Amino acid sequence: MSESPEGQHQAELLTHTGPGTPCGDLLRRYWQPIALARDVAAGCPPLHVRIMSEDLVLFRDDKGRFGLLGRQCAHRCADLSYGRVEDGGLRCIYHGWLFDIDGHCLEQPGEPEGGLHRDQVHQLAYPVVERGGAVFAYLGPAPAPLFPNYPPFLVSAEHRVANRWLSNCNFLQGSEGNIDPVHTSYLHRFDPEKQEGAGRRALQAVYVGNSRPTLSIMETRFGVRIFAERTMAPGEKVLRVTNFVMPNNSAIGSGTRGSCTMLWHVPIDDTHHWRFEFFSHPRETFDHAAMERRIDTERADGYQAKRNPENRWLQNRQEMDWSYLGMGTYFPVHDLFVTESQGTIHNHRNEHLATSDMAIARARRLLLEGMAEVAAGRDPRGVVRAPGDNDWSDLLALTEHLPEGVDPAQFCESLVADHIYDPSDEAPAEPEGLDLA
Repeated sequence: MSESPEGQHQAELLTHTGPGTPCGDLLRRYWQPIALARDVAAGCPPLHVRIMSEDLVLFRDDKGRFGLLGRQCAHRCADLSYGRVEDGGLRCIYHGWLFDIDGHCLEQPGEPEGGLHRDQVHQLAYPVVERGGAVFAYLGPAPAPLFPNYPPFLVSAEHRVANRWLSNCNFLQGSEGNIDPVHTSYLHRFDPEKQEGAGRRALQAVYVGNSRPTLSIMETRFGVRIFAERTMAPGEKVLRVTNFVMPNNSAIGSGTRGSCTMLWHVPIDDTHHWRFEFFSHPRETFDHAAMERRIDTERADGYQAKRNPENRWLQNRQEMDWSYLGMGTYFPVHDLFVTESQGTIHNHRNEHLATSDMAIARARRLLLEGMAEVAAGRDPRGVVRAPGDNDWSDLLALTEHLPEGVDPAQFCESLVADHIYDPSDEAPAEPEGLDLA
């Protein structure tokens, strides 16, 4: 962003997400993940959730239904996250007022006849759904749009994994890290032989072998598609396609054709956010126990990273002869480190965007355009209300080994026709070349 007053104002627009802010209003027009489903399983206590500077309480009622209510009771503002789950709702422990998942006051037991005017009291309530191993909420004005049928939400549990990380910085810098194709050749670079799995070693060899990809972008109905082409040998290239998905999401490929990883950066407030991760493949299953063990090597309590500024992210300078960063080989932790190192809200006036930041510049413009659409009373890009528009087979995330002359945009159009997210046993044909399993 420029150092002009207009540029400074745009930076504030892009990073402030509390109630009543333009960016906050924009993000509230989309379904946002707020918790992993396993953290609100049947019998779990109510969960305090802070999202976009709103304090809420997420719970399952005694019928197993999800509810998301304002944290402070409408009576005397006691904390409902300590409430009792019973009798069809959440009961405040201060005076026993009972609220159902829609915020209706069912009982006021200390009042005459259980509350003659209880129908006039309404607790703040938001709609919630469970999808892909997580709980999502819609905090915008009614009616809510359709929940997007992105690839990770079309597969069964054995074909997907959900996870999250606490990140101590503004959501925007976390989100923008996902649409920067060049950083993979530096931040995530290490000796390919240190990576487990032949496919991942091959992918690491791509990053190391060509650190200056040819970049191009195109706008889509959901955001921005990013093409990174790396020449690996005469007449051959590797095409990597990633996506910015409005307004705080991205989609990348993380394995064989059909794999899709979506990374959602959800503001807690303006200086903290959750990084939600959804890994999926329509035809391959995940070893959940192995993935949990891998994550647990880097994860502390509260979905925080074991590496942090207090221990200088456990950087090992001796490892830097085979690891560019010296912080192990786990990409999400690399991302947490570098985006937090920019500051809690990094100062856009101090940055100097370059040609490799073209996707970031375009994504910022789309966010500003989305704010204008919301202010004008229109749905922003990517919000879907008609079932016929809720097909996201064009949300392509992939890494492919191709002949040098193949046009990336035309190749992607052919993959849309191939239905690469089809869960049938007959997978679309893989190109010859790298095995990226």
